[in-house]
Amino acid sequence: MEEKPLILEREFNAPIELVWRAITEKELMKKWYFDISDFKPQVGCKFHFEGGQEDKCYVHLCEVLEVIPLKKLKYSWRYEGYEGISFVTFELFSDGEKTKVKLIHEGIETFTNPDFIRDNFVGGWNYLIHESLKAYLEEGKALRYW
Repeated sequence: MEEKPLILEREFNAPIELVWRAITEKELMKKWYFDISDFKPQVGCKFHFEGGQEDKCYVHLCEVLEVIPLKKLKYSWRYEGYEGISFVTFELFSDGEKTKVKLIHEGIETFTNPDFIRDNFVGGWNYLIHESLKAYLEEGKALRYW
């Protein structure tokens, strides 16, 4: 059964340049997302990070697939030791001093581990986009729960 992609949209009171930096500069990413020391916004860059829920931690293995500065960042997302691969895309749209972010996460249905169900991704991405990234961009605060 093919699932529809998970799509979230949010408008931020921040210029597109700042939003782009927040999703592509590792020093800024760790303030609202994950600490990804080997990330570079370059096609072919392979990076990893750890994350999970409660007492379970998973190694995320990713590769940058597309970069259009100030517009689009796409990377693969899979887990070390588990089947399945998905794709995360950030699309940015400028509206003066505001920026709309469209997050698309597709391929979640390829994961077989019960921890990687769609509802968990919905909760995680909702938190990251609507709370953590918002707080970082609009209030200068970093909110992290893992």
